Amino acid sequence: MFVDECVVKLQAGDGGRGCISFRREKYEPWGGPNGGDGGRGGDVILVGDDDTNNLVDYKYKPHWHAERGEHGLGSDCNGREGKPCIMKMPLGTVVIDEATGKVVAEIINDGEQIVLCKGGNGGWGNTHFKTSTNRAPKRANPGQPGEGGTFRLVLKSIADVGLVGFPNAGKSSLTGLITKAHPKTAAYPFTTLHPQIGVIEYPDDVKGNRRLLLADVPGLIEGASENRGLGHRFLRHIERCSLLLILIDMAGTDARDPRDDYKHLLTELELYDPALLKKPRVVAANKMDVADAKGHLAKFKRRYKDVDVIEISCLEGTGIEKLKKELLKRVTARRGREKVSRRATA
Repeated sequence: MFVDECVVKLQAGDGGRGCISFRREKYEPWGGPNGGDGGRGGDVILVGDDDTNNLVDYKYKPHWHAERGEHGLGSDCNGREGKPCIMKMPLGTVVIDEATGKVVAEIINDGEQIVLCKGGNGGWGNTHFKTSTNRAPKRANPGQPGEGGTFRLVLKSIADVGLVGFPNAGKSSLTGLITKAHPKTAAYPFTTLHPQIGVIEYPDDVKGNRRLLLADVPGLIEGASENRGLGHRFLRHIERCSLLLILIDMAGTDARDPRDDYKHLLTELELYDPALLKKPRVVAANKMDVADAKGHLAKFKRRYKDVDVIEISCLEGTGIEKLKKELLKRVTARRGREKVSRRATA
């Protein structure tokens, strides 16, 4: 089951209380205070984990808390710190404070750690309160409470390529052909109801034996930018993609025109976030094995003269290798530009 949004209640550990104790030894009946400090409460820590791909672990276990610190003991023994609560998060997780609606954290990199809720400090034992006029203080501090709150976890997939298309355009079939993912395929719209992340692997003769991550998400419909259909739950999964792969059904029908499909897709992307249109994109013309596809493609090219189109057929498997090479070329070029940009700003 794929879960990309859930609400959790988190609580860091309270600090242990300080101890009131006095040293009593033979020949020293008034040895003075020796109460230890309480231990610090455990933190709630989010850790980016590349091996985790959704939030299902937190959907059915929404309450998480760290361990409280141990109380201080006599003989100047301080309490042990509470164990932290480690929560492994898929890369691309956004954490929103439910009380304020503000984004408080984002997990982007594997191994990245963010302390979301800090544990409370332990209380001082009575040793800290000894003065020249008060040699036997009977005072110690309680531990401070740990931080807590209710947070919404929202997953925005991190992938190199975002696969965009209307329902039943063949996105799941294409994903199954070029990746190791096996999404459900059928001859009806909205076969895919949850985002799928697949890995596009390249043979050893390709420099570096590289691989790309492809996000296959549920099909768009008109009005998705207004949260119709799967709406924002789909669109947010392509915000972080380096490249958009737009899949167009070139077979066409009486009610559907490939030219209008492409126009509506770009409109929905722009209405949701204009920055999406600034991303590089590749157009794949699917179902080229159908008799009418050549005619529809010619009309498409006449309207969109500046668009590079790669002809494919998921049914016959034609054009797939050419498409894979083009995706690698585009993503590699973008990575190179981003690396140069980071060096320039460093």
